[in-house]
Amino acid sequence: MNSQASTPDAATVWSWLEAVCDPEIPVVNLREMGILRDVRIVADEVQVHLTPTYSGCPALSQMQTDVLEQLHHRGVKARVVLQLSPAWTTDWMTDAARDKLRDYGIAPPGRCQQPMPGQGSLAVVHLVRHLRDEDEAVVCPRCGSTHTQQTSVFGSTACKSLHRCLSCHEPFDHFKAI
Repeated sequence: MNSQASTPDAATVWSWLEAVCDPEIPVVNLREMGILRDVRIVADEVQVHLTPTYSGCPALSQMQTDVLEQLHHRGVKARVVLQLSPAWTTDWMTDAARDKLRDYGIAPPGRCQQPMPGQGSLAVVHLVRHLRDEDEAVVCPRCGSTHTQQTSVFGSTACKSLHRCLSCHEPFDHFKAI
């Protein structure tokens, strides 16, 4: 698209952004991870709304850069808008993302349920999610065994924990359910 062309529609922008992968997990794109929340066309500008996995995510700057480069390469005037509320949850990940994580050697998170309005504070919901996640067996992405154990609450990134399989003896990351 050249500078004289019209601003693309949102569906076109969504399709272009399929090529923007998570910088820390290059087998999944931002849409599949649930990080890409919205595309809005405002006048002659494309606004891409991102919700990071957590506000201190070290990959956030790279995500913003990658989104802008993808659109600027096509001659599109664009801006990234950070949307921190509602907070990102692993429930926003697609089934395709979960499958790709598993194939990549990362155990995907279990499902969490978003609280209904008036059902308790966010802190209680996070505590319940944390306890639920600890009670569920983490399946080894290499051999499929549920005979695994957590060796560290933090894995290769803060959003993952480190586990090892007691069947195949391989270490692996588990993406934490939040």
